[in-house]
Amino acid sequence: MKHLLLSLAILLISSFSFSQINNDHNIEHKCSHGKSNNLKALDYFLYNWQSEYLDDYDVTFYFLDIEVSNSSIYVDGNTTINGIAKVDLDTFAIELIPEQTITQILFNGVEYTVYERDGKNVIVPVDEISAGSAFSAQIFYNGQPPTGGGFFAGISTSTGWGKDVTWTLSEPFAASDWFAVKQDLEDKADSVWVFLTTSSENMAGSQGLLTNIVDLGDGNTRYEWKSSYPIDYYLISFAVSEYQEYNIYAHPEEMDGDSILIQNFIYDAAGCLDFYKDDIDETAPMVDLFSDLFILYPFWQEKYGHCLTQLGGGMEHQTMTTMGGFSFGLVAHELGHMWFGDNVTCATWSDIWINEGFATYANYLAEEFIHGWSSGVTFIVGKQNSAMSSPGGSVYIPEDEIYPGNEGRIFSGRLSYNKGGAIIHILRHEIQYDPLFFKVLETFQTNFTDSTATGENFKNTVEDVTGRDFDQFFDQWYYGEGYPIYNIEYYNLEGVFHMTSLQTTSSSTPFFNMLMDFRLYFGDGTDTLISIQQNENLENVAMYFGKDVLYIDIDPNNWTMEQSSVSVSIKEKQSPITFSLGQNQLTEDIILYFADKEYVNKDILISNMSGQTVYTGQTSDSEFKINTSFLPKGIYIITAMNDEHSSVKRFVK
Repeated sequence: MKHLLLSLAILLISSFSFSQINNDHNIEHKCSHGKSNNLKALDYFLYNWQSEYLDDYDVTFYFLDIEVSNSSIYVDGNTTINGIAKVDLDTFAIELIPEQTITQILFNGVEYTVYERDGKNVIVPVDEISAGSAFSAQIFYNGQPPTGGGFFAGISTSTGWGKDVTWTLSEPFAASDWFAVKQDLEDKADSVWVFLTTSSENMAGSQGLLTNIVDLGDGNTRYEWKSSYPIDYYLISFAVSEYQEYNIYAHPEEMDGDSILIQNFIYDAAGCLDFYKDDIDETAPMVDLFSDLFILYPFWQEKYGHCLTQLGGGMEHQTMTTMGGFSFGLVAHELGHMWFGDNVTCATWSDIWINEGFATYANYLAEEFIHGWSSGVTFIVGKQNSAMSSPGGSVYIPEDEIYPGNEGRIFSGRLSYNKGGAIIHILRHEIQYDPLFFKVLETFQTNFTDSTATGENFKNTVEDVTGRDFDQFFDQWYYGEGYPIYNIEYYNLEGVFHMTSLQTTSSSTPFFNMLMDFRLYFGDGTDTLISIQQNENLENVAMYFGKDVLYIDIDPNNWTMEQSSVSVSIKEKQSPITFSLGQNQLTEDIILYFADKEYVNKDILISNMSGQTVYTGQTSDSEFKINTSFLPKGIYIITAMNDEHSSVKRFVK
């Protein structure tokens, strides 16, 4: 899903719909670090507002047969849920908001009139069926969901190009606004039918194949959509308006001349198709590209498509994305979701990175491979800068931050999308071999196709394919917070290039073990690229080139995400007491990193600009931390010395 942040006015029924990317980079985020291999650890059942009875069965099939309008969010019809009992089942539960009036409940053909409604939970005592038994439940209902008060709406309506349009937006918790459902990410239905009855002036789009269009003879038409692919609850959708249909085809190389339908429902308004046609046409080469880089488009036996609405962005409804427009980036992002989000879906909302980080990176790949490397660099640098616009926040979302009302954290533009995409780029750089990196993506798609996965599942795939350990990478980039800050000092001595790389960090993660590129420019006009694996906060490098380095470009190809500074010094020799100085603005600590590893005793003094000594200390360690919270703001001089040598640096509090 990719959205724009709009004003509060979008809550109104006559206005544009809410968008899902939250571009406010100043939101405070908790610094908790949580990693769980137990996918059912979220105060189960799934979230503490859901009935535990929902876990007593697996959904196999949804069938929605509903009446909808392009100018109203009122829904009238029924949902059939087929499933398999996981236990001896005598209580059947679904989710449906109280605003939807239930008129009848059938379970295995028997009507049940006694049931309990507790918030969204509908709990029905039924005649017991044994574990492993198949069942079919049908819920008849009608009503109009609320239109405001939440970050996302389950169903919205507004006007564009002079046409009324209604569409659904169920991610993450709003499917129950408009149909009876079990909202469990790990319980994908095996198939889904959506039959939509609407005015014959309209067309209605949904997932799968349009198998029939039935003129009901009363001024209404029924559009019958069927999909045979596994699908998560929030990816079921519809959009209805006075549409026209515009179709194109993709031709992935793997299909050996066969094609994939790209079916587009566009407002039937003068000039609308001409306005969007060129942008829509770019979808086909993207399908071809992603089929080559990942696996063949996962739903190739049905279609890909778009329904134009007034959504402030896009939503990756399976095989038929709901769109607010057709910009290159929006189309690429939502198409990327067909692999990352739809074919392989995050197993928990804590792992939304599986959806949004990878869709963001799919957008990058479209820029790189279709528009060129420089276009890709511009894109990824923007994401890196966004991720670093605040010092903290993890891509993984702690479990206690997953709840209705906190959707802005789940769909944080800075973290889930931008930092999420940026760390995939860093991973690609760490792997250092593109065929192996794309083999990781292909293997992940193959292993978890039609299913769900966590960040841990992806990490394990990376390790299996590369044969390397990526625990630290994920601990620092996925579960950890912030980004590295590099202070580089270098000098030349008798043809030898000496460089000290000091890494501090912006937040609670103390160190990022990472591969960093440096381009060295020499006095004779030549240059070379070196790569250094930073294994500790202070790294010393000496290389013989036989000529002087004039200046350094850090991360010249923008693979990684960091802040950096470079300083040069002229030295006849390096003093044994030389140190580098790091600062942590959050804890107000300064850290002295000594080049001398022989544990020589050193006196440490801090003085203010008036020459007054405000701190004294002593250490023989290679690192020495001082908390400066007792100092007022200002400029200070810090001196480290022993009987023979001294070294001085300045710092700002």
